[in-house]
Amino acid sequence: MTSTVFETATPDPIAYLDRVAATDLGRSYKRRMLDELNIRPGQTVLDLGCGPGTDLASLAEAGTGTGTVIGVDRDPAAVEAARERTADRHTVTVLLGDIHDLPLPDHAADRARTDRVLQHVADPAQALREFHRVLRPGGRLVMGEPDWDTLAVDHPDNDLSRAYTRYVADKVVRNARIGRQLPRLAADAGFAVPAVVPITSVFRDAREADKILGLERTTQRAVAAGHLTEEGAGRWLDHLSTGPFLAAVTFYIVVAES
Repeated sequence: MTSTVFETATPDPIAYLDRVAATDLGRSYKRRMLDELNIRPGQTVLDLGCGPGTDLASLAEAGTGTGTVIGVDRDPAAVEAARERTADRHTVTVLLGDIHDLPLPDHAADRARTDRVLQHVADPAQALREFHRVLRPGGRLVMGEPDWDTLAVDHPDNDLSRAYTRYVADKVVRNARIGRQLPRLAADAGFAVPAVVPITSVFRDAREADKILGLERTTQRAVAAGHLTEEGAGRWLDHLSTGPFLAAVTFYIVVAES
């Protein structure tokens, strides 16, 4: 079942986040999120689930160096990396904390963003209530999340494609359908939702897709869990690694206002 095209080892989490940010897709959707934030000089901006600080510098630059940027993450290693990367930026602070219970006072910020974080958290609704609490009235929150139930991978055997997507959506990602749910959850938390921007990410190169999707690693897990047979997994990976490749998934950027 092993191919020579796809990765088999799980990448380091920080390296993986850096890798995604460096892709054309990553740069494109992050620019759109930054545009939607509409940061003004002097504002306080939160990056909730900031990871290793991938986006902290661009947030600081958008505020023309006159505002404050606060990153929050629960992973000590990511927080340490983010602090090292922003050590020369006096307007950036990175805090260790849980987005379900942010270490910030009420109405502390003008802008907030979260990028591919809510798909993994225990309670997205509680996180959104916290986001609403720490934003000032009239503040803006921009969230970006995939909807893994929309994952479509072309293969001559449609049943294999459906089984793979069902496994990803039902077993691999904790909140796999969060992209479509965000507008409702944001409204329930007290936000107005003026804009929802769907972005269809299309992959036509198998190796590039694998850098984000982890095709072989996920296939191996699906076999171990009984969602694919060894024979089916072999046919699946053989075609993906040798035939014309196409995969797509919908990513939602949701703009919310407090």
